[in-house]
Amino acid sequence: MNSEYQNTAIKAENITKVFGEFTAVDHITFEVRKGEIFGFLGANGAGKTTAMRMFCGLSAPTSGTATVAGFNVYRETEKIKKSIGYMSQKFSLYGNLTVKENLEFFGGIYGIPRKTLKEKSSELLHKLNLEKEKNKLVSELPLGWKQKLAFSVAVFHDPQIVFLDEPTGGVDPVTRRQFWDMIYEAADRGITVFVTTHYMDEAEYCDRVSIMVDGKIAALDTPANLKKQFSSKNMDEVFYELARGAKRSE
Repeated sequence: MNSEYQNTAIKAENITKVFGEFTAVDHITFEVRKGEIFGFLGANGAGKTTAMRMFCGLSAPTSGTATVAGFNVYRETEKIKKSIGYMSQKFSLYGNLTVKENLEFFGGIYGIPRKTLKEKSSELLHKLNLEKEKNKLVSELPLGWKQKLAFSVAVFHDPQIVFLDEPTGGVDPVTRRQFWDMIYEAADRGITVFVTTHYMDEAEYCDRVSIMVDGKIAALDTPANLKKQFSSKNMDEVFYELARGAKRSE
């Protein structure tokens, strides 16, 4: 990998996505450092999900340049997909498979050797206290357990970067806190975390935060610096200050 990318997980320069006459993502430029927890925030319609799809190799930009894990978003999308994990805002495991079957299925997709998969599955079930539920259908698990299992599967193959699209939607505050403990643990292992959320208290947990408004990045800094910049007590106030001038919504 080029030395330019040794400490950079994601690098975007003037990335733009246009649908007909609508510009969903409008010339955004930023970098995400390796091992960083990077919050990617914005109101509905701000363009954050469209941007995330481009960084996951699922949608080609209209213009601009970007690399993810050192790979070009135009030419090396398959290499990007092998280097990342992804958890969607809608539950991303198979409800009609058991916990154990989901681990076997995704482990196979990720190319984890059978012996290693067996060991990692056993460790994960123990860590999540799901050993007694391993033969239970995922659809029968409480939402909090489902979300923690889905995150664990997203980082099962030790990806360079994991993309989390509103991963804590609908879960209770205690489970959200536990979920963030898992995110910190992944970051400590060197996994870069790129997360979108509607919960502004979660923005406080990120190393740096980007806030999108109408397809553009309106602010990008640490939570502490953003609060200082906008003379705000919390990230809710920062977000309101920036988002209240938005011209579009979903």
